[in-house]
Amino acid sequence: MDFGEFEIFALSGGAMRLDGGAMFGVVPRPLWEKTNPPDEKNRILLGLNALLIKTPGHNILVDTGIGGKGDEKFRSRYCLDGENALGMALKDAGLIEDDITVVINTHLHFDHAGGNTVFDSGVFRPAYGNARYLVQRGELDAALNPNERTRASYRPEDFMPIIDAGLFDLLDGDAEVADGVSVFRTPGHNRDIQLVKIESKGTKAVFLSDTIPTAAHLKYPYIAGYDLFPLETLKAKKEIIEEAARERRLLVFSHDPCHAMGYVSIADGEPVFEKIP
Repeated sequence: MDFGEFEIFALSGGAMRLDGGAMFGVVPRPLWEKTNPPDEKNRILLGLNALLIKTPGHNILVDTGIGGKGDEKFRSRYCLDGENALGMALKDAGLIEDDITVVINTHLHFDHAGGNTVFDSGVFRPAYGNARYLVQRGELDAALNPNERTRASYRPEDFMPIIDAGLFDLLDGDAEVADGVSVFRTPGHNRDIQLVKIESKGTKAVFLSDTIPTAAHLKYPYIAGYDLFPLETLKAKKEIIEEAARERRLLVFSHDPCHAMGYVSIADGEPVFEKIP
């Protein structure tokens, strides 16, 4: 879609399934299953959405999905088909991997950074060889030094080849990536997750990553059990939602399987999701 001087595309990297209780934390199943029905293993369907931003000077990809790597056990656990869905979506937007000049990793969990690399001729290599990969310095440190709770979320093959190729640019807090595109650090899901703001000719958008992963998570108490700092997530959600409602910011959801983008308004003090007309 046209977005001021830019073009933006919500790209689907396919879908996965995760435990519904984990995705909604303290919210009881009878509430969240109304909008996110689980399968027989209590897993709900989640999108693997990335955002392509075409600016006059850059082709910027925000997150890279889960990628096509992983053995049969991994694919079965998350109901993956193993296809390079994001690569196909990129082609539909008129680009190939070599056209990407900037990759913004909101964080390095496998479902957001798995597409950073590909397995090619027996080795892992960067999928976007002409791009600089931007991540918070603290997030890379967390990925390199995981603890017992976080270890399952990080796969070295998603980021070590980027380090070896010297393609990471490490950020320390909020930063401008390009004219009209910036990142802001938002602790909650983890300590150094970064979200992305886009502004051009009065139009504004924000890529929400795992701070607000789906439209259902716009409700303030709906915070994933995966979040390391849930009260900080709550604080960030309120600020983001109130600003988005006030300024009519387009919201981009990383995991909503039906609505990759939309708007929010406030009614009786509660967020209300608005589909794109």
